[in-house]
Amino acid sequence: QVQLVESGGGLVQAGGSLRLSCAASGRTFRNYAMGWFRQAPGKEREFVVLMSWKGGSTYYADSVKGRFTISRDNAKNTVYLQMNSLKPEDTAVYYCAAGSYYGTSAYEYDYWGQGTQVTVSS
Repeated sequence: QVQLVESGGGLVQAGGSLRLSCAASGRTFRNYAMGWFRQAPGKEREFVVLMSWKGGSTYYADSVKGRFTISRDNAKNTVYLQMNSLKPEDTAVYYCAAGSYYGTSAYEYDYWGQGTQVTVSS
């Protein structure tokens, strides 16, 4: 089992920045690919970004490319999502997830955090 706890969400004005953190505990964190997903009210959960278990490969959704950056610190069992130039359409609950496969589908992830709310005002 892997337990994931997100933090860092909040309210920010358009154009601002936030950094989300996802702290992992349990089974060996470094063995898992890590992803961030988000879900806005009334919408499906959507892929944001993922990083391979070694951290050498990343893949971003087009909607966040150039604005968001994922990183991980395996020594701290933590993955981060730096979000810059935020837009109102980025408003959602953000979830981190851990999985054995490098994929963009939520079904490919085995463990999920509880989510953290990000609200971007215009």
